[in-house]
Amino acid sequence: MFFRKLLHYLNPVTLFRKSDANMNTRFMHGINRISILMFLIAFTIVLIRIIKG
Repeated sequence: MFFRKLLHYLNPVTLFRKSDANMNTRFMHGINRISILMFLIAFTIVLIRIIKG
């Protein structure tokens, strides 16, 4: 359930849809998506470094 919501949130198709009428809310969601992507990339890099030793 959590991963399904996360994948829906990070889906490029839903990234560019106009769902929120308030511009501030749209910017907030955009910044949240960017921060989640940066976290996932950093987490992946850390895991790779730990696995390689």
